[in-house]
Amino acid sequence: MPHGQHPQPRPDRAFALAVALNAGFVLLEAAMGLYAGSLALLADAGHNLSDVLALSLAWGAAALARRPPAGRFTYGLRGSTIWAALANAMLLLVAVGAIAWEAVHRFSSPAEVSAGVVIAVALAGVVVNTATAALFLRRRHHDLNARGAFLHMAADAAISLGVALAGVAILWTGWGWLDPAISLVIAAAIVAGTWELLRESLALALHSAPRGVDPARVRAYFAALPGVAGIHDLHVWAMSTTEVALTAHLVMPGGHPGDPFLADAARELQHRFGIGHATLQIEHGNGERPCHLEPEDVV
Repeated sequence: MPHGQHPQPRPDRAFALAVALNAGFVLLEAAMGLYAGSLALLADAGHNLSDVLALSLAWGAAALARRPPAGRFTYGLRGSTIWAALANAMLLLVAVGAIAWEAVHRFSSPAEVSAGVVIAVALAGVVVNTATAALFLRRRHHDLNARGAFLHMAADAAISLGVALAGVAILWTGWGWLDPAISLVIAAAIVAGTWELLRESLALALHSAPRGVDPARVRAYFAALPGVAGIHDLHVWAMSTTEVALTAHLVMPGGHPGDPFLADAARELQHRFGIGHATLQIEHGNGERPCHLEPEDVV
């Protein structure tokens, strides 16, 4: 999770260019894949189509996340970025299943492949995916969505290069089985890259603490603050793919420490853990009316 010290520019232009580039290339690659009889090209076209859907979902979610809180949506629609990531992961896995199924059937009856077309289109894919990755190059350091888009597009450039190399191998050897074989390699690469996205987005959707934020370290930070005798009802969760929230009850027998204490704690939580939305409740802890949320097994 980013720590939020940097202003985050609106990514609309980068997303728009990325979607336009990839959508145009998907049409070209699918048409050439059908023309050349190459399952590897069709597999990569399916993968790139999922990239277009992923970029579109991320773009739409980013726009929704900027909408201010209203009515019952007291956090606004920031959580839409998490659900977009989860939907993208599921779409990718469905696409992989279709690619793998067709590839397995192709092994029994390899089709004639126009290797020259495969090489040319795959190399064009390297150019398109590299250009798309470059659109997110500067934002990747402080925006999780941009970093994900950059890494995804860079990986796609590598996959397209693999398809081109497979075309060269087919051209030299005439081995038609290399085409479905490289399709399975592409499918495996997609699964490897998608599985972590699925796990992380599902965890965030279930209000897990984001990766990089250790609740035990947060608890230790609070415990070390002057005047704090205990901490309970500590919760850390993601409001979006770029924002983290926290609530905690601090037991301070000396009473409320004042607004400067809360301001300093909020600043440190932002600096150390990237937690930008902290809500702290101060309790005396005198035992007369204990907090009903104090037991660890109570949420």
